[in-house]
Amino acid sequence: MKKILVTGAFGQIGSELVPALQQKFGQDNVIAMAHRNVPQAFKGIVEVGEVTDKKGMEKLIKKYKIDTIYHLASLLSATGEANPQLAWEVNMNGLKNVLDLAVAHKMRVFWPSSIAAFGPTTPREMTPQRTVLEPTTMYGVTKLAGELLCQYYTKKYGLDIRSVRYPGLISYQAEPGGGTTDFAVAIFYEAIKSGKYECFVNKDTMLPMMYMDDAIEGTLKLMDAPWDKLTIHTSYNFAAISFTAEELAREINKRIKVKVTYKPDHRQQIADSWPRSIDDSVARKDWGWKHKFDLGKMCDVMIKNLTIKLQK
Repeated sequence: MKKILVTGAFGQIGSELVPALQQKFGQDNVIAMAHRNVPQAFKGIVEVGEVTDKKGMEKLIKKYKIDTIYHLASLLSATGEANPQLAWEVNMNGLKNVLDLAVAHKMRVFWPSSIAAFGPTTPREMTPQRTVLEPTTMYGVTKLAGELLCQYYTKKYGLDIRSVRYPGLISYQAEPGGGTTDFAVAIFYEAIKSGKYECFVNKDTMLPMMYMDDAIEGTLKLMDAPWDKLTIHTSYNFAAISFTAEELAREINKRIKVKVTYKPDHRQQIADSWPRSIDDSVARKDWGWKHKFDLGKMCDVMIKNLTIKLQK
């Protein structure tokens, strides 16, 4: 049975990936590594640690005989711009620690890249798998460098490292947390709580998005894929739906009323440097990726579950 370590276990992705891994491999076979805050309701094995503490991580790997790491710990785009030095230390040094430990202990690695690896010179419509990568944020720089580092370790050391470029992820579980695409989550909270929302990007800002259930299913599907079928060792383009802020507001208004105003802040410039839509045909061909949630289905699920959550 696999022994799995998840860093960043209680972030946006980890909050839902950890339970999925527990269900698949058993609660005692998944170790959730937290930076500090551990939800009181969490059931499972938790260890508090820092991804920049290589010796501390190695102790955990030996203690639990880890063979697979889902390395999710990262500072996001807007947060990274506020503290670029910390973003480099956590995102790059943390990844290198994981890869070095993977070599030493013969572990498989999942590491997420992001659409932030693209930049303003990247084709913005149906961005191809192989294209110009010139990110303009520290977060994006660390994702591009991380992709190249993962490919290097695969070729140099024969490591099994797998990665996807996550688009904006939408979920009712985790609170919005400093990402440029978080308007697409925050709008649901405010629609239910107050019936109004001030959006921090323009109404015609379109970005690639994905409902979290699709993201989790795709991640697990990639990790289950035969190694010899994988042709990309940087990071796979990974996509589901694209919509503008105004299109999202219109779709929500079909279900509940929300008055949306638009007041772009510093995140608008970041959003304008990212693709509007993604060509993920290589992922669909190599490992059978398919998304299930369109915009309408996502809105139905978000409103239903957030209404219950916010009433508690």
